[in-house]
Amino acid sequence: MWLFQLGRVLGYSSLGALAAASLQGLGWLTGQSAALRPLWSFFHIACIALGLTLLWQARQPVWLEATGRIIWTQARRFTQHGGSAAPLFMGVLWALLPCGLLYSALLVAALTSHALEGAAVMTLFVAGTSVSLMAGPWLWLRLRGPGSGAWGMRVAGLALAASSAWALWMGLVHNTAPWCITP
Repeated sequence: MWLFQLGRVLGYSSLGALAAASLQGLGWLTGQSAALRPLWSFFHIACIALGLTLLWQARQPVWLEATGRIIWTQARRFTQHGGSAAPLFMGVLWALLPCGLLYSALLVAALTSHALEGAAVMTLFVAGTSVSLMAGPWLWLRLRGPGSGAWGMRVAGLALAASSAWALWMGLVHNTAPWCITP
């Protein structure tokens, strides 16, 4: 279990660093090139749409769920034949599974100012979610009932939609998105 958790730290912190560096770079480029500004807005609009979908349906979209199932099938095969390094590697790969809460945390990491800060945000995410991954299955078997997981998905969707809406709003307020308003 500890090798798996270490792998999660490596995987999630790498994603956080990549998200922070990528979006900070994209944000900088949008300030430098008017052609990229709509791309920045479209990204946040897509995140709002995904967040509202999670909030409304309390489940991931079918295409995202199907992608996760394909990945999980391959991961299960690997763990059966991967040897002693399999838990570490699976922890790293765990960061690639589709998850609304993950997308919300990655958006927070992306809003930091540096790759190292994005990695730190995601390391804290791993610390918080490790408890649920270790105790969750035991608790789930005892509390399983209709709709028990729905609220977590809805909260993740709300956080994702709110974070992206905030980013769009700040672009309008600070006049970094002048294509959206007329002077």
